[in-house]
Amino acid sequence: MHIETLKVFCDVVETGSFSVAASQNFITQSAVSQQLRALETKYHCKLLERSRGGAKPTPQGAILYKASREIIDKYQDVEAELQHSCDVVGGHLRVAIVYSVGLHELPVYLKEYLRAYPDVNVHVEYSRPNKIYDNVIAQQIDLGIVAYPQKHPQIVTIPIREDTLVLACPPDHPLANAKKVSVAKLEGEPFVAYEKDIATRKATDQLLRNNHVTVQYVAEYDNIETIKRAVEIGQGVAIVPLPAIRHEVEKGTIRIADLSDQNLSRPLGIIHKRGRHLSPAAEKFIEVVKREDLPL
Repeated sequence: MHIETLKVFCDVVETGSFSVAASQNFITQSAVSQQLRALETKYHCKLLERSRGGAKPTPQGAILYKASREIIDKYQDVEAELQHSCDVVGGHLRVAIVYSVGLHELPVYLKEYLRAYPDVNVHVEYSRPNKIYDNVIAQQIDLGIVAYPQKHPQIVTIPIREDTLVLACPPDHPLANAKKVSVAKLEGEPFVAYEKDIATRKATDQLLRNNHVTVQYVAEYDNIETIKRAVEIGQGVAIVPLPAIRHEVEKGTIRIADLSDQNLSRPLGIIHKRGRHLSPAAEKFIEVVKREDLPL
């Protein structure tokens, strides 16, 4: 039995998905099915049940999963130590990242990383923050990149940098030509925002409460791209990270202003599971993402 087959089995159990497991292991969904059938043939029992809710382990599958997870964790620790001792950077790296950072800040760092370490197979997925935390804890990913990192007993946070938050306005909005806008000026404004459980929205709400300002939330979205489109068509104004909106500012489809009486920024951080032995590939990724000499 190959260690790779056990890892594929664990990934299916943890994600509940054959297609996600295939993507994480850089193989086809058909190959995943073949490997799992081989395991069931070897042990003469059914290991997985498939339903609308995804793939779930049978009682026999749960037994194999527990043992396999321990084997894989130990194998990955040994592999990382060997790579460290031989100064080798290779293997697989799984990273999950929030949309606004992944789409607008990660590309330049990812390009540099792939150039410097071509032997690493990198799997990048865009996800919501709560899922990134869950996947880091479950070891379904190696690293996560989030805004406003939260303290958690099972997670280590490595600060990266802070993004400036700005006010985004449609070009014909009364505040569109202002370089600076006080928070008080936002009173009663139609507002486009992130959904309530997203950290940037929570920070925006706190800012408004601290300044005793009430806005009219007209739309809530889970990603920066939809927020920008809503601002462009005049649904309202929004408070967003500057790196995520530079393209629209250059095109003139959105105008921005600094918040004059606030130094508003959102911290970014890389997270990984506490106690996990990071591979050289993961350590080098952290080094590249922390660099300050790469232009966004």
